Order: sequence, then C-alpha cells, then structure tokens
Amino acid sequence: MNISKIEHIGIAVESLEKAIPYYETLLGSKCYAIEEVIDQKVKTAFFKVGETKIELLESMDPEGPIGKFLEKKGPGVHHIAFAVDQVNSALVEAELAGIQLVDKKGRKGAEGLNIGFLHPKSTFGVLTELCSK
Repeated sequence: MNISKIEHIGIAVESLEKAIPYYETLLGSKCYAIEEVIDQKVKTAFFKVGETKIELLESMDPEGPIGKFLEKKGPGVHHIAFAVDQVNSALVEAELAGIQLVDKKGRKGAEGLNIGFLHPKSTFGVLTELCSK
C-alpha cells in the first residue's frame, strides 16, 4: 500500500454553522467547500492546511454514522484519511495483512474521492480512511 500523504483529518461537529467561523479564525483561511454526502448522511466543510485538509462533519441524521458517533463520543476527531494510489487494491492489501475492514470495496466520498475505511478495532482505536482520486 503506497500512502502518499495525510489526505485529511475528519472532525465531527454538532453544527457547521458554529464550527466554521472558529476554524476560519484558527487557520486564517476560509472554508473552501461545503458538500452533502447523502449516502453517508453527512454534511462536510473543508479547509486547507498546506497539503492536508481538515474536514468538518455534521450529521444530517441522528441514525447516520456521524450522528451515532456524536451521540456516543461527542464532538471531536472522527478519523484520519490517507491518500493512496487506488483504494480497492489498498483495501485488499490491508485485509491480507490482517486488518479488519469497514468497507470491502471503495465507495464515493466527499470531493469526488473513492474511499474505504479500516475498522478501529484493527488500527489501535483510530478510524482510518483510505482515499484515491
């Protein structure tokens, strides 16, 4: 698996409307994109920090993955995402290495990326996302 960089860090928030001004002040830059990912029941907002992005995640449904995360753990770091050449082959390689997968194959994520998650039970408690264009 060829990881080229940290693609983004996902942070679960209760409200994009409230969180965006904080991150704009902290980072000294404007949010450059807001997008809904309907199948994941989430609304995202993105910031650039060098080559890495910060992705804010607001639940659109309390029963969605972010809604459940917020209910269980509250706001905070949700996942770290790594850029790979090809998500599907990276998922196969991870599974062959004994890593438990959330996704057996890539699916559409925000910003048109192909994404797949590794289960935190196999990644020392950190939900890990693999991303490719």
